[in-house]
Order: sequence, then structure tokens, then C-alpha cells
Amino acid sequence: MPRLHVLTASTRPGRVGPAVAEWLLPLAAGSGLFDVHPVDLADFRLPLLDEPHHPSERDYTQEHTRRWSESVAAADAFVFVMPEYNYGISAALKNAIDYLYYEWQYKPVAFVSYGNTSAGLRAAQMAKQVVTTLRMFPLTEAVSIHFVGRSMVDGRFEGTEAHAQSAKGMFAELERVALALRPLRETAG
Repeated sequence: MPRLHVLTASTRPGRVGPAVAEWLLPLAAGSGLFDVHPVDLADFRLPLLDEPHHPSERDYTQEHTRRWSESVAAADAFVFVMPEYNYGISAALKNAIDYLYYEWQYKPVAFVSYGNTSAGLRAAQMAKQVVTTLRMFPLTEAVSIHFVGRSMVDGRFEGTEAHAQSAKGMFAELERVALALRPLRETAG
């Protein structure tokens, strides 16, 4: 079974990303398609890229980078649970992506984006451009959450049936692509 990391990509105080991820995790596990692992970017406390060597050298000097590298390398696929900040990807997520190179390669990534009127779609589009440079495969299937604050009840995200159906299709495609890319992951880097 492919290993799926559901990555909460916001690190700011008061974020709703963890609540959205908590809603998504049982859906991912219930699909029966993945070995599912929650990953919270905030737990890694990555400062602005502080490695003296290019990520392609894999000559990491910082303990936080080594932990981050191990986490990303262990995954076969990702779901980025991500907000939109000012029409784009959060600085924390971009920084985390930039820390590594080979660890991302030949892995599919799907997006659960949230925001207000745009549902985080502009940030998801920006993230797709970034990840393709790392030989990741962004999926079309996604979950887009409009007006996320309206779905928060007592600190919990309450997704709709439409959100759940979108997630179901997203997981099916994520598994298909993760399995198809497995031979490339095994020979990469």
C-alpha cells in the first residue's frame, strides 16, 4: 500500500488547516488505498532556508532539514492541505518545498485548498507550477473549500457531501498515479 502524507501546510497561529486535515484523515484511511500519515509543517519549525549547500547535493547540516528530508522521503504520495495567502502559496509551504530536491521526485500530489471566494484555487495553481520543477505530479482532482470559516463549528471543520465526494475521487486518482510512478521512485536519486 502506498504511504500517503496529508501535509498541513499552514503554520500561522489561529490556522484552520489542522481542522481541515483532521476531517480529511478518516476519509483517506477509509478509502483503504493508503497507509495514511498526518504531517504538520509547523512541527518541523523550518526557518527560512538555512542550508549552505544546494538541496540537490543532499549535504544537510541542520537537524531540522534531516528530519524534514526523512519525512518527505518516506512518502509515496502527498495531499497538501493549504490556504491561499494574497493570491498565492504560503511562504511556509514554499520554503518547505525548497528545502529538498530528490525527496520529492516522482511522487503525486493532490491539493485540498481553502480560502474565501477563491477556495484557495490560485494558491493550488501556483503550487502546481512549483512542484513540477521537482518532478512531482500534481493532480487535477482536488477538494476546494469556499468560505472555509462558514464550515468551522467549535473548532472543527464540517465538510459537505460534495467535499467528501471530491476527496473520494482525489484519493482514487492519487493511488493510481502513485502506483504508476513507483518504478521511477525506485530508480530515482
